[in-house]
Amino acid sequence: MNQQRIIGWDVGGAHLKAVLINAQGHVLNAKQVYCPLWRGLDELGSAIDAILPEMQAESHVVTMTGELADIFPDRHSGVLAIAQTMQRKLSAVNCEVQLRFFAGKQGFVVLEQVAQVTSDIASMNWLASMQYLAQKLPQAIFIDIGSTTTDIALLSDGKPNVLGLTDATRMQFDELVYTGVVRTPLMALAQKIPFAGQLVNVAAEHFATTADVYTLTGELSADENMADTADGTDRSVASSARRIARMVGWDAHDAPLATWIALAHAFKHAQLNLVRQAVLTKLSSKQNTAPTLQLIGAGAGEFLTASLAQQLDVPYRSASDFISAESGLIKNMAKVCFPAFAVASLGLSR
Repeated sequence: MNQQRIIGWDVGGAHLKAVLINAQGHVLNAKQVYCPLWRGLDELGSAIDAILPEMQAESHVVTMTGELADIFPDRHSGVLAIAQTMQRKLSAVNCEVQLRFFAGKQGFVVLEQVAQVTSDIASMNWLASMQYLAQKLPQAIFIDIGSTTTDIALLSDGKPNVLGLTDATRMQFDELVYTGVVRTPLMALAQKIPFAGQLVNVAAEHFATTADVYTLTGELSADENMADTADGTDRSVASSARRIARMVGWDAHDAPLATWIALAHAFKHAQLNLVRQAVLTKLSSKQNTAPTLQLIGAGAGEFLTASLAQQLDVPYRSASDFISAESGLIKNMAKVCFPAFAVASLGLSR
């Protein structure tokens, strides 16, 4: 298409991400807004309102995963409701808005076609990323570690080479791993954890999340840590220490801060192992032994992919290497919002 600007939207269950690019694919702005969709569609409307004052374009393209939110009876209903909400909000700002939805192998569709292809639209943001990367390099393992989930997909001979397309099959084949760097409860990472020289049991309670882990390790920025905390209080280092201490039955004041930072690193290692096992499955496949294979990392948890590549002695590149942007800050946010960037880029040429 020939529009000067296009906005790519990635509607998730916990965040709304948007990336504005020009006709050359250069990122002009990128933004992520907390959007707890499980509380209702009004949250999506408010998130759109928070983004639109900073980004203007006549053309918009949308990918999504938010249809899984439990306010919807099923994915079909969720896709329809999200699509209708996007249309209503964007057309209220510009009655001549051009809005299309990414439907995977079906390409882009307009609102009137959505009902017939909801299964092709549901949770296909990873495929938008893969289709974009396929234009840039022949072989890679793409890993997008977000706030809640991790997408793992193989690129072979310039084409996505995956075993699953739906959430169910991707989970079955370790191409969708339900672990992320913000919202994952720590009880989901391990039943036992090394602590104070012993292997101790982890409380099966929603006392702390991975955001607390990476707040304590210093690897999660405030811009990427928007979700509610487990106890509803602030996101400070002291509060994260208090929450993570509860996971092993302690209070934060029972030990120095260095103890809780060490515990955070133990949980980081446990989470890294979950992703590592899934990636090793891909690397062990005979057809994936080419020396040009590399890991490409995106998302708020890109730092974990970089660590994993170092552990596995595999070449590593950040997804930001494939992004041209107005500034380093905008490029970093576009990397966090990579599916939104990818779908916008795909929308330019289709």
